[in-house]
Amino acid sequence: MFGLTFGLIVIAIVLIIAIIDAAPVFGDWFGRIHIGRFSDQRVWGTAVTETGVKWLTRTPKIKLTDNTRLIVLDMLRGNYTRPAIQHWQEASLLLGFHSYLSNNSDPKAEAAVNALISSKFNGAGQWNHPPQQVDGAILAYGVMKHSAGQREAHKAAMDQMWELIQEHIGEDGTVQYRKSMKDYRYVDTIGFICPFLVVYGLQYEKPECIQLAVRQILEFERFGMLQGTSLPCHAYSTATKYPLGLYGWGRGLGWYAIGLIDAWRELPDSHEYKKPLEEAVVRFARSALAVQGEQGQWNWTVTRPESRADSSATAMLAWFMLNASQIEEISRECLAAADSAILYLMKVTRRNGAVDFSQGDTKDIGVYSVLFNILPFTQGFCIRLANSKE
Repeated sequence: MFGLTFGLIVIAIVLIIAIIDAAPVFGDWFGRIHIGRFSDQRVWGTAVTETGVKWLTRTPKIKLTDNTRLIVLDMLRGNYTRPAIQHWQEASLLLGFHSYLSNNSDPKAEAAVNALISSKFNGAGQWNHPPQQVDGAILAYGVMKHSAGQREAHKAAMDQMWELIQEHIGEDGTVQYRKSMKDYRYVDTIGFICPFLVVYGLQYEKPECIQLAVRQILEFERFGMLQGTSLPCHAYSTATKYPLGLYGWGRGLGWYAIGLIDAWRELPDSHEYKKPLEEAVVRFARSALAVQGEQGQWNWTVTRPESRADSSATAMLAWFMLNASQIEEISRECLAAADSAILYLMKVTRRNGAVDFSQGDTKDIGVYSVLFNILPFTQGFCIRLANSKE
């Protein structure tokens, strides 16, 4: 009797593990049936926005690893996801819905946004779970966009984010991605911190924050770009000035693009740093335009036409191009690139409105995910694109 019971327990456990592994595979297969059937940009915008509303209240978890077997072991080890990864997923959705709600009245979406923001703070405006890494600055930026008329609403939390960034400033005067890698400057950091620093600096009259954002961008442009171009590498060493990782990593271009363009957009025209950033926008735009794919996409390695397209890089760079088109000397090319990228994104959108085929989370410098799937971060930027009149 005991042996039979034990056997049944083992079979049940094996079945549960198999179901946990099989469920995502089946979900992807089923979700991709009739993918890319959108032909009207307005209909597509409505679909991606409706899916985004659902994800505001239940944001999909993004995996740390590329494991597709025995996923339960990653879950048990606490190695399935991390708060830092979820921060930039939620941030992008908040940014997307800032664009949407700036142009539309939607009580359901507004309630979902408020619920997400409220879940992050206590009654005193402090973080319930303070971010431990600078990745959290992009979430703080998303919150500030929704709290523009409420100067003191979350000031304590924003001050805490600024303090965390200051703790990561290295000897060269720029911000470390992690304290454990004090000599490395990642391109990701530009997207995470620079727009927040500009908005925070303007709102609370802290010019040193804006100076830090501009320094972070221009120092990376100085040491982190492929010679003769504005194509960034993954990171560079402040000690040796050697490049680290891949030149032309698609999402790396995206991180640089959104950090640069949103920092530039947030500055008033009369600000002393508006022109230097605008010049950087023009330089980067010319390099990014040269590596856009024939179908409007940017690949996960933009310098290799045969590499796989990455929806996250495409959405980020489309946002950059759409806003860079405000600059007269590159307006026509950038607007055409943005339009072409949006058409590509429509082709990789599932029938339920989820944008597919974004590269998974990066493991380390030079170690990139081989999985391509949905990503709330991409969804948020597609919502920004579909509702771009901020």
